[in-house]
Amino acid sequence: MPIYEYAAPDGSKVELIRPMADADKPVTDPEGKGRTFARVMSTVAVGGGGSGGAPNSPGGGGGHIHSGMCGCGKRKGSCGGSGG
Repeated sequence: MPIYEYAAPDGSKVELIRPMADADKPVTDPEGKGRTFARVMSTVAVGGGGSGGAPNSPGGGGGHIHSGMCGCGKRKGSCGGSGG
């Protein structure tokens, strides 16, 4: 099941594992303070492991998949996968 992030107007956030069908259903305040939590778009960080160039440049660390990298983010052959 996916993890969804919810925020209250005061900036408090909670993450819940819920079925997709329940993603937008109301969230009960886990601290019982009566706050209303609304679903927000979560952000995801992806490690680059590039050659240290500028972000979003060829060979840089902008989250691109480099030809020398496996899908897991390690150098080809170092993760035990097919690397190919």
